[in-house]
Amino acid sequence: MIYFIIVICVIGIAAGQILFKLSAAALQSSGSFFEPNTAIILLSAFALYGVTTIGWVWVLQKIDLGRAYPLLALTFVLVPLGSYLLLGERFPPTYFLGVALIIAGIFITVQS
Repeated sequence: MIYFIIVICVIGIAAGQILFKLSAAALQSSGSFFEPNTAIILLSAFALYGVTTIGWVWVLQKIDLGRAYPLLALTFVLVPLGSYLLLGERFPPTYFLGVALIIAGIFITVQS
């Protein structure tokens, strides 16, 4: 159960980053934080981060920070994947080598 909540927190943080990027694009387009589309996206990102933080605090009640924190590095995998799929951002092939190293590092850390 605890690792399920950790994964939900990681996905929430990654989704929040995508929402922050979308709100930045909306702000650039509208020029105002108060334009409804910009405000909705930005407030959604804040709300998601708030809920995720509450979940993370619950996680830290149940497990050592040193065991949970390496899994947070999965955001460095999910955010680029989401930005590629949802925002059309492109990355050089070497970028994915770095992502593979992050995944390997997470695997090694969790196994120890």
